[in-house]
Amino acid sequence: MSPLSAPDSRHSRPRPRGRPRTAPDLSETRQRLIRTGLIHLTEKGYGATGIDEILKASGVPKGSFYHHFPSKAAFGAALIEAYHAYFVARLDRALSDDSLPPVERLRAFTRDAEAGMARHGFRRGCLIGNLGQETAALPEDFRAALIDVLTDWQARTARCLSAAPLPAGTDPDALAALFWTGWEGAVLRAKLEGGPAPLRLFAGTFFTLISPSPKEEPACSTRS
Repeated sequence: MSPLSAPDSRHSRPRPRGRPRTAPDLSETRQRLIRTGLIHLTEKGYGATGIDEILKASGVPKGSFYHHFPSKAAFGAALIEAYHAYFVARLDRALSDDSLPPVERLRAFTRDAEAGMARHGFRRGCLIGNLGQETAALPEDFRAALIDVLTDWQARTARCLSAAPLPAGTDPDALAALFWTGWEGAVLRAKLEGGPAPLRLFAGTFFTLISPSPKEEPACSTRS
């Protein structure tokens, strides 16, 4: 499907009455820009990625870009929203798997995330984590958006852990905060090292930490 271009008024035809015509390539062009942007920003970051680079890689003309996004900041905000929606679908798919105990659901998520990084040679990290490393160079409203995304992931994880047998005295909310703080750091280091070792080290340590001691009775939280 060709990129959207402005019609030439000299050859335009009268619009027929009835339901207005839709322009499906509008949506396709926007999605192509977002897909390309996610690839570049998860690999290189916001500051190192220019609009011209996105246009060249996506094959979208500059006029079409600015039809959908008035600025690079607006494009970045759309990428955060799109990545959040994509990531929540993956996270919920893992955490809602009733065939596994709650802790094993989170463990399955870490394995799936590692496999996703491996498919791209560990060149791509987490968009949210990447942007969090660039806060000084980002539009100010990005900070709140990134915090909101991480808070949402943390809340979903806490709900899963609240149904698990955890060591006595542990708090699912605190454990979820610890998980995402450590996991994002592990993802950054895995990208830096180009391999899965940091992911496995963190996951192994975290799941050992939250495993009830054999000498104590597991404490099941009833928190919703």
